[in-house]
Amino acid sequence: MSAMVPRPSSSASTSGIVDGAAAPLVRAKFDRVGIVMMSAAGDVVHVLPVLHALKAHHPAMRVTWVLQPGPGSLVLGHPLVDEIVFFKRKRGLEAIAAFNEIRGELATRPLDLVLNLQVYFKAGLITSFAKAPVKLGFDRARARDGNWLFTTHQIPPHAGQHVQDQYLEFLDALGVPRGRVTWNLGPWESERAWQREFFDKLERPAAAIIVATSKAEKDWMPERWAEVCRVLWHDFGLQPVLCGGESPRELAARAVIERESGVPTVNALGSGLRRLTAILDGAAVALSPDTGPLHMAVAIDRPVVSLIAYSNPKRVGPYRRFQDLMIDAYGDPGEEYPVSMENRPGRMGQISVAQVVAKVERWRSAYAGYVRSMVGMGVE
Repeated sequence: MSAMVPRPSSSASTSGIVDGAAAPLVRAKFDRVGIVMMSAAGDVVHVLPVLHALKAHHPAMRVTWVLQPGPGSLVLGHPLVDEIVFFKRKRGLEAIAAFNEIRGELATRPLDLVLNLQVYFKAGLITSFAKAPVKLGFDRARARDGNWLFTTHQIPPHAGQHVQDQYLEFLDALGVPRGRVTWNLGPWESERAWQREFFDKLERPAAAIIVATSKAEKDWMPERWAEVCRVLWHDFGLQPVLCGGESPRELAARAVIERESGVPTVNALGSGLRRLTAILDGAAVALSPDTGPLHMAVAIDRPVVSLIAYSNPKRVGPYRRFQDLMIDAYGDPGEEYPVSMENRPGRMGQISVAQVVAKVERWRSAYAGYVRSMVGMGVE
């Protein structure tokens, strides 16, 4: 029996209301564009609307993206990414060899424009290796580790805002209309057979649960996930599907959930980012702390219950969608906190099982019959 949620045809139009663009602050050619954004799946997701807008503005554009292999796997096969140059991050003396390798790779790829979308030193150093007359990065106030020294131009200073909007500032500086915020994350047609096979094994609609993140401070307690799994099974008729990687914390969380939930769970840990995209796409709902798959779910228009306490949700929360399904434990009740990069450790424990269940109930009342009109395509 198939329990995959139907998806509309991917042939749906991606057109939308196009924002007008001001005169460019930076003049550049767009034939050969390099992207320096190397780590974090969520940030990779946020780069995609920038590429869509640039491609709409200059259809002949060719994109070379410097990425680490893990997050790089997410955009393998993306129609807007012509080439990925993998940066194999190393430590100690091996790091020198890794940087020399990427220097050699970029030396053979002349570019017209480089967008340095990462604010750390390693991104600045790699930007310096690129052969391009225009290297656009963040303003001095936001660039860390002297990153601004490695760029020829910087976007203007701006008050804090969502990470997605920060990246869209690069379009403004280049005089490129933002247009519709579009991700087109897939799944690709070549991934549909695996997706059908996965969901054909389930007898209930799936609830995809991201069991852990890259930082322990952003994780929710596995024992509480176990309680939620029990409720999802008995009260909502959903099949819990445990998603993520296979780090020691993720494997430990899975063991606790399987032991304490008392209900059948499906183990999808280690599926990889492309197959995770297919799982999220076919699920009825996703549940996630602040991590890349949260933004993947938003990008493919899958309702997601988000649990955020460590990072500022005004900066990293779900973008323009499903904010009514977000649990905000970052701020105290009634607190009007600003957008900032300040982290607040030790607050994930404030999120209760009852709060998560209430958001799932909100999903059932508002989204259970939700039909995605433009799955993964874009938002106004």
